[in-house]
Amino acid sequence: MSSRLLFLFGSGLCGALLLGCSDASDSAAGPTTTVAEASAPAPPTFAVPIVGEIDAAVTALEAELGGPQAYFEINATAKLVNLFVSLNDGAIVQPWLYLDGELSSQEGRPAAGGTFVAADLTFDASLVLSKLQTELPGATIESFYVNGDGDGNVQYGALLTSAQGGGLDVLLGPAGEVLSVDPVN
Repeated sequence: MSSRLLFLFGSGLCGALLLGCSDASDSAAGPTTTVAEASAPAPPTFAVPIVGEIDAAVTALEAELGGPQAYFEINATAKLVNLFVSLNDGAIVQPWLYLDGELSSQEGRPAAGGTFVAADLTFDASLVLSKLQTELPGATIESFYVNGDGDGNVQYGALLTSAQGGGLDVLLGPAGEVLSVDPVN
């Protein structure tokens, strides 16, 4: 597994669960659900990370702090974006939370690891999770992350869980291509 700083605060790795519902028929004959359909409920639908909000979170944070920042990591869950700003040449990390268009932060703490700047972000927010959703329809994408690899490169990835238990850390290319998969204990 790659070495990286992975901090989550706010909702952490908790994904939002949205249960699928079926509407009753409005016809005079009433609902047309059969016994077979009633005994096999539709699988639950899970919200996916708000990858499309990362640009807005970065823009808001950099406006708040007065210019471009170096980041250890940025990650998105179904509800929020976490931004981990590198301070003092990478000696301190300051966590920021972007939730419903609002920023909040915590005090910085000692840190080490690779960093990147927003200009290094090349992922396509509309594609980066699409292959995972198509190829692993039963998995829940808990979070999408971006981090510096320590060699001047940016890494993209997703943390997934399964209804059967277990998890995966999937490294992704900027268009969602799967680069590697590691189990998460």
